[in-house]
Amino acid sequence: MRHYGIAQWVDYTRGLVPAMDGSAMQLHLTEGCSECQEMVGFSFKVSNICHDMAAISVPEWVVRRARAIFPVRRPETPRRVLRIPVELIFDSFLVPAPAGLRATWQVGWQALYRAGDCSLDLRVEPDLHSSRAAVIGQISNHVLPGDRMEGIAVYVKSGRVVVAETRSNAFGEFQMEYEQQGRLQLCVDLGNGSKRFQVPLKKFASDKLSGIQRAALPAESDRSEE
Repeated sequence: MRHYGIAQWVDYTRGLVPAMDGSAMQLHLTEGCSECQEMVGFSFKVSNICHDMAAISVPEWVVRRARAIFPVRRPETPRRVLRIPVELIFDSFLVPAPAGLRATWQVGWQALYRAGDCSLDLRVEPDLHSSRAAVIGQISNHVLPGDRMEGIAVYVKSGRVVVAETRSNAFGEFQMEYEQQGRLQLCVDLGNGSKRFQVPLKKFASDKLSGIQRAALPAESDRSEE
């Protein structure tokens, strides 16, 4: 009795075999081959699972977290990259406390940078129950406000390792989640990677500290490579 391989049964369950071969395979099953019946039953189950999974719409936040688990390779860029000087315009941790208050409690950190014609509005929100954090930002052109800043590559790296990456939307906005670690830099590639600027990201206390300690200011971040 002739048996068929797993590849043939997979094509059979997906309806990809020629009509003549399909008739012969169906006859083979009808004759009672238990080995092939078990194999085709397994193939039908896998095919149905794949079909059901393809119909599921995965939320965007799930995709972002899945991508943040594994280091990703930074897109190839030209060898000569122009580093744009960065100017710090606003830092929420440098704002004086209101009169009469000895200290203030801030969950996140917000900053505004300028690099050439671009402005980067940045906010880092730590997860107080883990060592993860989220960075939310918007890139804009303060010289030409109507200029679209869509599809700009933005990534977080530690040294030379990229730990999270994304691209800006039609409004120049972006969002990423990452694992906090030392020497984190947020990089923004402009001009198809020919120009770049980067800024340091604040590192916050972990959940292992007490509630009062977590409310303290973030650790001193490393200086930018600029």
